[in-house]
Amino acid sequence: MNWVNRLLELQQQAIPAVMVTVASTVGSTPREPGAKMIVTRDSLYGTIGGGNLEHKACMIARAQLDTEQPNQLRRFPLGAGLGQCCGGLVNLMFEPIVESTPWLATANQFDSRGEDWVRLVSAHQSAGEPGSDYLILAEGRVQNALSDRVAQAHLLKAAQSLLIGETNVVLFQAQADEDTYFIEATRKADFQLVLFGAGHVGRAIVKIMQELPIGIRWIDTRDDQLISGVPATGTPAAGTPAEVEFICTDTPEAEVDAAPAGCFFLVMTHDHALDQQLTEQILKRDDFAYFGLIGSASKRRLFETRMSRRGFEASQFARMTCPIGIDGIQGKQPAVIAISVAAELMQVYDRSVSNINNNPKVRRSLGRTR
Repeated sequence: MNWVNRLLELQQQAIPAVMVTVASTVGSTPREPGAKMIVTRDSLYGTIGGGNLEHKACMIARAQLDTEQPNQLRRFPLGAGLGQCCGGLVNLMFEPIVESTPWLATANQFDSRGEDWVRLVSAHQSAGEPGSDYLILAEGRVQNALSDRVAQAHLLKAAQSLLIGETNVVLFQAQADEDTYFIEATRKADFQLVLFGAGHVGRAIVKIMQELPIGIRWIDTRDDQLISGVPATGTPAAGTPAEVEFICTDTPEAEVDAAPAGCFFLVMTHDHALDQQLTEQILKRDDFAYFGLIGSASKRRLFETRMSRRGFEASQFARMTCPIGIDGIQGKQPAVIAISVAAELMQVYDRSVSNINNNPKVRRSLGRTR
């Protein structure tokens, strides 16, 4: 769920909402810090883990809408308080989002430019109260700064540390008698999927993965294959995820060259000759995290034979996944293939994250360059 986009839609429709965020956790909990759900009087978007915790949080949020209460930070022991067997502790941040909430438009600008940014908000002030929150960019620019310069200095330091750190959310209190601040970093998704092909399987994969924190560039050469109402290039239509960019182009191979290092490639076009052209273009790169080509083992052997004659080495073919999808799933329906492929992509991504987290040198390097 793109929560900024969802809140903007609700704000434009004059529908008040409460954003509920997992601010911190101790022990075993259903969701991680930063997980969100958005609650209106009639609807619910996203999840903080389900069960009694989510049920109770929805009740509190809707009561907050009815009484116009300010921000709240609430503590929930899952075992003793809610009877959930995971037994940890969760702190939830409840924030009312109304027409006067000032920072959403700026946050949307940051997101659209692909900039990392940090939001700071008092755990006890009204969302529309002057000075209750501000945003900071990675390079240190501040918007809507607090009137308390001492608190601002402490918070700026905490926010800047968060931007180059490994966590996304922190609760900050400079001194015991001061207000608690909820600080949250929003970063451009580091999981970038470049998907060639808007056929049945491509659509099914996007449908499954669009709710994840993933940036998807979805590319096809045919005007009539893109989703109805979506422009051929650029911003998705209303109601579609902001992380999905649709591109209709006569030169899809140029999108291979334009893709960022470390991205995930999936090739599943309507044309085997185009599949091979894109495969060659991708394998010339040595900086992608994953490359999957839809097709059978015989298609792979045919491509390898043709490409060997064109000078490609066996070591390059080793980086190509074909057939795609996890073992043990045999169905050929588009939805079944999509589930299998999505699982494989998440396995590769999780392994890459684990390797980074277990390598202090890589972590320090990422912290300096983020």
